[in-house]
Amino acid sequence: MQRKDGQMYAPVGKSCLVCNPGEFTIGVIGLDHGHIYGMCNALVEAGATVTHVWDPDQNRIAAFVKAFPTAKVVRSDAAIYDNPSIDLVATAAIPSDRSSIIIKALMAGKHAFSDKPAMTSLSQLEAVRSAVQLSGKRFGIYFSERLHVEAASFADTLLADGSIGKVVQTIVLGPHRLSKPTRPTWFFQKEKFGGILTDIGSHQIDQILHYGNAQHAQVLASKVANYNNPDYPEFEDFGDASLLCDNGSSGYFRVDWFTPDGLRAWGDGRTIILGTEGHIELRKYVDLARSDTPNTVYMANGKGEFSFDANNTVGFPFFGRFIRDCLDHTELAISQEYTLHVMELALTAQKMATRISEERQ
Repeated sequence: MQRKDGQMYAPVGKSCLVCNPGEFTIGVIGLDHGHIYGMCNALVEAGATVTHVWDPDQNRIAAFVKAFPTAKVVRSDAAIYDNPSIDLVATAAIPSDRSSIIIKALMAGKHAFSDKPAMTSLSQLEAVRSAVQLSGKRFGIYFSERLHVEAASFADTLLADGSIGKVVQTIVLGPHRLSKPTRPTWFFQKEKFGGILTDIGSHQIDQILHYGNAQHAQVLASKVANYNNPDYPEFEDFGDASLLCDNGSSGYFRVDWFTPDGLRAWGDGRTIILGTEGHIELRKYVDLARSDTPNTVYMANGKGEFSFDANNTVGFPFFGRFIRDCLDHTELAISQEYTLHVMELALTAQKMATRISEERQ
C-alpha cells in the first residue's frame, strides 16, 4: 500500500468472499483519482469481479488493467451502462462529473459506488437523491478514512461492547499531503473539486455521525482558508467545522493540506471518541515518532489504559455487506439516507463557511 501519497491509498486486506465468482460484476467509469484502486481492491476482496473499464486516458487505462486484468476495455461509457451483465458502476472521475455518472448508472438499472465527494453541489445531490428513489438501486460512497481503515472498524467493536459508555463527542483530524507537482489542474479548481469541506471534509462528517450513532446533524459553524497556495487562488488548504447531532452528541473536524515531507505517512489522521465512561483514540496511518505500523488504537476507561494493534483483526467488513445489500435488496451496510445526508452536511458546511481573508492571514 502507498503510505506516503494519499492519492494512491489502496489497503490490502484479507479476502472474505460474500458471493460466488461472477455473481457480482463491476464496470468502472472514470479513473481520474487513484482511489479507484482502493475501491476496486476492497470489492474484489469481498468477491466482486471487475469486468469492464472505460476512461478517455489510455495511460490510465493501461495501468488499471495491469492491476485488474479481468477488466475488459470498452470504447465508450455507454458500453458499460448498456451492458446488462454489469451489476455496479464504480467511479473516481473528476468530482464535479461524478453525479452524472451515478445517475446514468442508477437509471440504467445498476448500483453505483463513487469516490468521495460524490457530488459538488446541493443541486447535484438532489438529482442523485431522485435517481436513487426512482431506480430503487443502491448507491454508496467510498468514505475510505473509516470504511477502509482497520483501526476505524476495530473501534466499532469497542463501542459495541460499551467500553466507553455513550458517545458524546467525536473529534476528527484529517491532515493530507498536498504533493502539488503530482496533482492535475482540476484539483485546484473549486468548481471541479467542490471545496475542502465538500471533499475531504465528507470523510470526517461520516465519522462524526457514525461513531456518535446519529442519523442526522446540523452544521453549527465552518470556515475555510488558503494559507499557503497563492498561486491557486480558488484552492483551500485548511477547513474546519462543528456539528450537533440529532441525539445530542457533537463533533468537530479539521482538514488541511499541510502534512510535512518528513512524516512517514500521507497524513497523521486521528479520531478521538469521547464517551461517558472513557475515550478512544485512533492513530490511523502512523503513530507519530513511535511505531512504524498503522492502525494503533488507544483506550482509557474505568478498567485502565489500553493499547491495541488493529492490523489483521477485523478487516474491512463494509464492502462485503455492501455487495450483499446490492444482491439481496437490503440496507445493512449503511442506510441510503445516511449516505446522502453525509454529503448534504459536507456541502452545507462548504456553502456556509466563513472564508478567512488574506488580510487576516
